[in-house]
Formats: sequence, structure tokens, C-alpha cells
Amino acid sequence: MFRNRFLLLGAVAALASTQVQAAPYRPLDLGAVDRAVPPQARTRYMVLGTPHLAGMPDSFKPEYLSLVLDRLAAWRPDVITIEGLPGPQCEMLLRYQANYPGVAEQYCWDAAEVERDSGVSLIAAESALPQALADIARAPTPAARRHLAMLFLSANDRTSALVQWLRLPEAERKAGDGLTPSLVALLEKVRAGRNENYALAAALAARLGHERVYPADDHSADALTATGGAEFEQAMQRIWDNPGSRALRPAIEAQGKAMSSPAGVLAGYRAENATDRQRRQNEVDFGAALKDGPDRQWGRRYVAWWEVRNLRMVASIRAAAAQAPGGKVLALVGSSHRPYFERYLGQMHDATLVDPGTLLN
Repeated sequence: MFRNRFLLLGAVAALASTQVQAAPYRPLDLGAVDRAVPPQARTRYMVLGTPHLAGMPDSFKPEYLSLVLDRLAAWRPDVITIEGLPGPQCEMLLRYQANYPGVAEQYCWDAAEVERDSGVSLIAAESALPQALADIARAPTPAARRHLAMLFLSANDRTSALVQWLRLPEAERKAGDGLTPSLVALLEKVRAGRNENYALAAALAARLGHERVYPADDHSADALTATGGAEFEQAMQRIWDNPGSRALRPAIEAQGKAMSSPAGVLAGYRAENATDRQRRQNEVDFGAALKDGPDRQWGRRYVAWWEVRNLRMVASIRAAAAQAPGGKVLALVGSSHRPYFERYLGQMHDATLVDPGTLLN
């Protein structure tokens, strides 16, 4: 009798095991929550991939962005985000340099340098910005704009400071209201910079009457690879030196040389955001890294860093988008980020993705 009972229990266990294997785990489907906001009322996100203009050949001039600016202005985004680090994160990277060796020096300015001119610390500027933005919405005087530009500089947000500077009439772009002559010189230097955050995002924001842009870069994940040192660098150079990467390089170089006129720059942005280019860039970079050998698996650690960085950047974009529910959000970012931004933003409840090709083409 006992033997028959054990056989029966074994059969039941085997059946249960088969049933578990036949029914793989499925997480909760949030589609019902997605449908709470009808498609026509959702927030629209356009992710525009850009080359980093500071590295362009000398034949490129910031004024050649005119046709791209016209296309973006016609879409009229309500929120613009950029690949720039917010001031508070730069402070964190500076304070924890042992965990982030060289990161702050590469991606940040020392806020103490501006504080010596303005007399306003980064913390004080961050605290004062919400009220200053509310004040300028009620009374957008030149004095208020100069004061707000000073606060943005002190908060280590040079792009938003430039937005305020560009919104001033030419005759009002002068020292005063917290802006010292050296800070004015800094703004003029930024204004002439070969950088997509200044020449594209700030110019567009000023044209559309925005008060600021939203820095959305994030390097807090850099601790994942910072300990790798020379070994990590050598591994990644080996991974990137693959046949697909070598085949893609001439087209990228030719594109940069061709961006020597407004029409050439527009064509360059079309190429940068084309699906085939995006696919090939991803395959020779992150796809190649995931196939890396089993020794230290630096490639897989690199992809982990990249995914975490993009997740945190998208979280910042989602936070900025909360300022304009149902509006339009333009995320300007280096082109290799675009597929990841679209993948993660596409999972948000209140989100519809917009193909930048609809504007560029």
C-alpha cells in the first residue's frame, strides 16, 4: 500500500513539474494601464540622434544647422532635453572622485569657478531657480533674464544660461543683475561653441520661447567600469576593432566632411538617424561587446554600464516630460543612445514615439 502511495505521489510531482515547465512565467501585462490614456492624448517623444559637433571637421560651422533648426522649430516641442550632466551630479562626481576617477574632469566644470564671480553657490542657485523661473513667467524683464542666466551658470547649467542670454535683445546682453563681465565673456564663448547643446538645443529653445532646457545625461553608472583601468580600455579597443566597424568608418568620415553647408548638415542628420545606420552602429558596438570572450567579460560589463546609463537618462527625460503631459518632448542625444532611448521610452504608459525622419526627410 505504501509503495503504491509513493508511486502515486511521484506521478503527481512529475505531472506538476511538467505543468510548471509548460507554463513559463509571464509578468503582469500593463496594457490595460497603457490604454488609460488614449493615443491622441499621449505625450509624444522624438529622440534625435546627433553627431557630437565638437569633433566635426573645421569645414562645419554652427550656422549650418539652420535647416535642421527650421524643421525642429516647425514641430514645436514643449520640452527639450540634452546630453549634458546636471550640476548636482557633477558635485557628486567631484566629491566621490575615488569611485569615479577622471569622470568629473571629463564631463563637468568646477562650479566653484563661477561661484567666485557670482557669489552664488551651486546649492544656493539650485534652490533659487524654481522661484526665479516662476518670477520670469510673470515679468520677463531683461534684468530678470540676466539674473536667471547667472543662476543657471552658478547651477552648472550653461545651456539653459545660454537660452536666457539668447532671449535678451542684443542691446541688453551686458553685465549686471549678477552677471559680471567675466560671466558675460563666458556666455559669449558658449554662444560661439561648436556643440549641439548650444548651437542646436539652446538656439531652438530660445526661438520657441522656452526658459530652459533639461540636462539628462548621467554618469553615475561609470563606477561599473572605472575599476577596469588599462585592462578594460585595451579590451574595448580590441572589441571595437571588428570588420563591421572598419567597414562603417569611411561612411561616417565622408558624412562629416559633407556637413559643410546647411543642406549637407540636414543630409548628415538624415543619415545619422536612418534605421540602417542605427542598426549597423549597434551591431559593431554593443552587439560585438556581448560576444566578447569569457576571460573577464569586459564587453558584457560595458553593455551593463551602457544600459544603466541609458535607463537613468530616460528617467530624467520622463521627469522633464512631466512638466508637459500630452505635449511634445525632444530628446537631443548622441546617435548611439537613440535605439535605447526609444526602447525604454516606448515602455512608458503615457508615451508615443515620433520618428525624427518625418521631419528630416
